[in-house]
Amino acid sequence: MISKNKRKIYYQALLEKKAEYEGLFYVGVKTTGVFCRPTCPARKPKFDNCEFFETAKEALTASFRPCQRCQPLSYPQDLTPTIKKLVNAIEQHPEKRWRNADLRELSIDASTAQRQFKKRFGMTFIEYARARRMGLALKQIKEGKSVIDAQLAVSYESSSGFRDAFSRIMGEPPTKANHYILKATWLDTKLGPMIAIADEDGLYLLEFVNRRGLEREVERLRNKLKAAIIPGETPITNHIKQELSQYFAGKKMKFATPIHLIGSPFQKSIWQELKKIPPGETRSYADIAKFINRPTAYRAVARANGANQLAIIIPCHRVINSNGGLAGYGGGITRKQWLLEHEQKTINSKK
Repeated sequence: MISKNKRKIYYQALLEKKAEYEGLFYVGVKTTGVFCRPTCPARKPKFDNCEFFETAKEALTASFRPCQRCQPLSYPQDLTPTIKKLVNAIEQHPEKRWRNADLRELSIDASTAQRQFKKRFGMTFIEYARARRMGLALKQIKEGKSVIDAQLAVSYESSSGFRDAFSRIMGEPPTKANHYILKATWLDTKLGPMIAIADEDGLYLLEFVNRRGLEREVERLRNKLKAAIIPGETPITNHIKQELSQYFAGKKMKFATPIHLIGSPFQKSIWQELKKIPPGETRSYADIAKFINRPTAYRAVARANGANQLAIIIPCHRVINSNGGLAGYGGGITRKQWLLEHEQKTINSKK
């Protein structure tokens, strides 16, 4: 049973279409018989006409049917059929230089494609396809092919056009291409989409896509490693995708995906302590400071906690204030509370 206070909080989130509440609740509308996700674009019902549920299954059991507009049985911001079709088309021909005419041949409206890609990936379809193409060119150059061969392989007739496009995406001209290549993959989860950035050996970043300051985090990572970050998958991103699915299903609380820690020695020491906090338990910033024998450094611990770039895997959500308050969380306090409750329920169910 959801408390009256929580129902009021959920209703306000519904009115404001707060994305951070995705996956946390569903609302059944008594006057229409449908149930929706928090960000549904439909006209909002009165509070008295709302019935709130913590899972879609509960709403279905209460005889509500899923809304056709927000499709609450899919993941938040799940890939639309249009995006799936276009991503598949790019992967079939990663070297292709896409134009609006190509979209029309696929019976897809160009403005729709650009809008949906911008919402999902933070870039337009043309930008996504160009980044994929430049990644292919960089790979060929690093394998020993000449710049002109790489240029022609990705459908550029003009050397200057290729050089300019390559430099915009990679940060350097193709003649100086000595980057790491990192792949960025978007993962759907119960609490909304996440972005995973990895190479072939380990994971560098895992964050909710609407985390505050995410763009700055990605840019710092790119500059620190002198890396080109392009759309794509690696065995590492596939592995974390499977582990996250098991985590959110309550089947697995610990992660075995290899990770890279990018930070100062102090930050790394804090992150290693965070990994020791068992699922279902919490520690305070002061506790962590004591564990590293620096009991007065709790503020520095809090800053290191906030600098964590591997959400959930390094469980910064398990660190709270000494008074029991949840404190901050880059992915949003509502997500932090859900993660803690999810872990506690999962651990208790296995006792």
